Amino acid sequence: MDWIVKTKGVLFPAALMPLVLVVYAATTHQLGPDPGNTLTRELGEWSLCFLCLTLSVSPLRQLTGISKLIRFRRMLGLFALFYAMLHVLSYLAFMLGWQWLTLLEDLYRRPYIIVGALSAIILVALGITSTKGMMRRLGRNWSKLHRLVYAAAILAVIHYLWLVRSDYSESVFYLIIVLLLLSFRMSFRKVRQ
Repeated sequence: MDWIVKTKGVLFPAALMPLVLVVYAATTHQLGPDPGNTLTRELGEWSLCFLCLTLSVSPLRQLTGISKLIRFRRMLGLFALFYAMLHVLSYLAFMLGWQWLTLLEDLYRRPYIIVGALSAIILVALGITSTKGMMRRLGRNWSKLHRLVYAAAILAVIHYLWLVRSDYSESVFYLIIVLLLLSFRMSFRKVRQ
């Protein structure tokens, strides 16, 4: 059996573990005094984590020379989308109680909601176009479109930075990671040209 298939067989359930842990914490009342807020925050952080893992595949491939690493990027990207959608659904359900007028008020009063929504919309577009059929249909435009993953990551980090009110260490950590990955990408493109 190919090592890629074996690794994906381990990676897939491992990528579901954050969800299992969050659900376990929710069902055993371990999410603190505001479980909806904690759940929403945790899911958003996992989405950002998987987004950073997705962005790290290409640099790792280039640094190690293991070209097959690229075969993990789609799975990691789809998990970033998966956790982002759970984050959005959790926000709508637990923070807003499915009140659409409250959503409009939040969009008006809290710019971090708009920034997060833009990031989520980009991730949805990338998820929809991540199939081999869409790659063929879009041709060269596919890679141009999928470069928007960097915009989604930057928007997600800005969303996180604006959301945090006291301890910025985690959000700054993600900012540094995304900026490092983006600078690696830009410097590698210059070298190739």
